[in-house]
Amino acid sequence: NIERSSSAWTCYLSIIILSLFSGSYSLSIRDYDPQHGDVIKHYKIRSLDNGGFYISPRITFSSINDMIKHYQKQSDGLCRKLEKACISPKPQKPWDKDAWEIPRESIKLVKKLGAGQFGEVWMGYYHNSTKVAVKTLKPGTMSVQAFLEEANLMKTLQHDKLVRLYAVVTKEEPIYIITEFMAKGSLLDFLKSDEGSKLMLPKLIDFSAQIAEGMAYIERKNYIHRDLRAANVLVSDLLMCKIADFGLARVIEDNEYTAREGAKFPIKWTAPEAINYGSFTIKSDVWSFGILLYEIVTYGKIPYPGMDVCLYCFSVFTLQC
Repeated sequence: NIERSSSAWTCYLSIIILSLFSGSYSLSIRDYDPQHGDVIKHYKIRSLDNGGFYISPRITFSSINDMIKHYQKQSDGLCRKLEKACISPKPQKPWDKDAWEIPRESIKLVKKLGAGQFGEVWMGYYHNSTKVAVKTLKPGTMSVQAFLEEANLMKTLQHDKLVRLYAVVTKEEPIYIITEFMAKGSLLDFLKSDEGSKLMLPKLIDFSAQIAEGMAYIERKNYIHRDLRAANVLVSDLLMCKIADFGLARVIEDNEYTAREGAKFPIKWTAPEAINYGSFTIKSDVWSFGILLYEIVTYGKIPYPGMDVCLYCFSVFTLQC
């Protein structure tokens, strides 16, 4: 819902009731600062004894609506005039918590969002009503039993900064993984987009903090992500970051997650001890988080450009005779 004008973000406003008992209000305006990017500025709306309202005592209004109409025509002391009301996104239909293994026919694939070595990602609907993301895995990608064991653990991890795992389809291949839908896709793609590439440093720091919050929760649950990178973080319409694909690295039946010569291992994000000895801990996730920070501040550039990280790690961990 964010629109870009020639010089600033289009202004958004919302009236927020601060106290039902005192009848106090505030006006929040989304503005743009060249140094800090988009910012929210708040103005307290004060009440008069005769029932009127004002932000500045030099001009008063008989109603909130009159105040809004006035500031739509001119800023008159505000950071800018009011241009458009902030529209809250329509909440998605809540997921049935009792559903886990669901029929394949209950999922309708609508739009292909991407594809990779292990399958495809689609936007779809569950029972034609709940919008979801569907990851389809190529046959042979993983053992169904191993996946179910891991998925049963993954579904217990529920946090605001983790993509929620809704359900699975495993009775026959390809396996479907059903998760909440994140409208702006992966953080990697978003950072490279026109909108993402214009974000200022404070917002990039906010992204980093959101991801750190999710990883702190994973650590508290004694879990390990194993494949933390911008491609495995998703972004919502409201620019909320959520960590995805936690745990899947352990059950992939491929050289993707073994440090063998010529394998397609995500080596530039992986800690040296994990590369050389297969030792994954929360500390190796912290290493990956550091590389993820590089991706964020460079708007999605590949880390260690022009460097053979695999050869370097092996040379460092090899004792010289």
